[in-house]
Amino acid sequence: MLSLSLRRVALTAAATAVLSAGVAGSAVQAANAAVASPAGGAPSSHVSSDSALTARASGSPGSAGSAARQQFVPDLIAAVPGGITPAELAKISKLGGVAAVLPVDGGKVTVNGHSADVLGVSPRAFRPWTPLATASSATIWSDLSKGQLISTAAAAKRLHLTAGQSYPVSAAVLERVPFGAPSELSVPGADAIVNLTRSAQLGLAKNFAVLINAPRDNLASLKAQVEVIVGKGGHVVNLVAYTLNAAGSLPVEVNAPTGVPANWIDLFKASAARYCPGLSWTVLAAIGEIESGDGANEGPSSAGAEGPMQFLPSTWAMWGTDGFGQTGTPDILNPLDAVPGAARLLCASGGGSTATLPGAIFAYNHASWYVNEVLALAGEYAQNNS
Repeated sequence: MLSLSLRRVALTAAATAVLSAGVAGSAVQAANAAVASPAGGAPSSHVSSDSALTARASGSPGSAGSAARQQFVPDLIAAVPGGITPAELAKISKLGGVAAVLPVDGGKVTVNGHSADVLGVSPRAFRPWTPLATASSATIWSDLSKGQLISTAAAAKRLHLTAGQSYPVSAAVLERVPFGAPSELSVPGADAIVNLTRSAQLGLAKNFAVLINAPRDNLASLKAQVEVIVGKGGHVVNLVAYTLNAAGSLPVEVNAPTGVPANWIDLFKASAARYCPGLSWTVLAAIGEIESGDGANEGPSSAGAEGPMQFLPSTWAMWGTDGFGQTGTPDILNPLDAVPGAARLLCASGGGSTATLPGAIFAYNHASWYVNEVLALAGEYAQNNS
């Protein structure tokens, strides 16, 4: 199973300290100032999470045309007891190397009689910051939007939570909150998440922390710059300790399963091995996430692209593949056909060789930023699945 949230154990304790720092005293104040909003939405006093993300629109390639949704791995987390201000958020987002930032609510609460660190998030904004298996699960995000609690598997075990049951959650107020299901969250130190409406109801501190994605930057230098912005009262933790792999060092899966893949990761591996030997499965994984959020947004786009790999119908007519799905006409919406089709298209453009891989990705979507994003995200997949 994919775990984009793999982190060194020592970092978890540091991140937990950041999540807990300075929020207990502000919980009651946050509850008194909370502004009601629709389920899953942001109270009017929140910093706009969506505007903090860098939005890019695809061009008109053979496969794309929809708004690209990058997958963001939290590289740094910065917490400020009084909350991250819009000005601080803007300054952090403009630092060199920062690809995206996301403010989150948070605090230490009591769940079913046990202490837990909980984040309050916008489901739409936080989804790209979670591992592939979590991001591609419609059930998880539906449950979160309905006000349910989503926890890590470890926290669910420690807190004695069972899916479908409701439990007392005590912060500034005491509420019974239904538990959705356990899932990977990708933020070390965070036990669980709730949506922003539930966060305001419970009295979690607003915008108390910001997640920072900077996959190409020197994180030690960036951490020092963020510390200057948040001041002496803030706490900044480096959540990762790796450098991205170059395209030429990405792993090649030569022994991928030949049967029907059991999950998306197996599908990427099997498709690369069968339809483009020499192509790393991580490239397919990156394209699938950027194009559709791994099926979360299958279009059609404004350009008419459809499916998890965002093929134009005219391109699909050429490269549509009866892959691992049921025998018959290739289905542009079926990932078991679409991912193999993408592998074939990439291979025909040189994707089977590291020397010509960037050109093959450019042929998939004619934009240099797209090539850079695919290679960067593929590097993160490679690093976190070694």
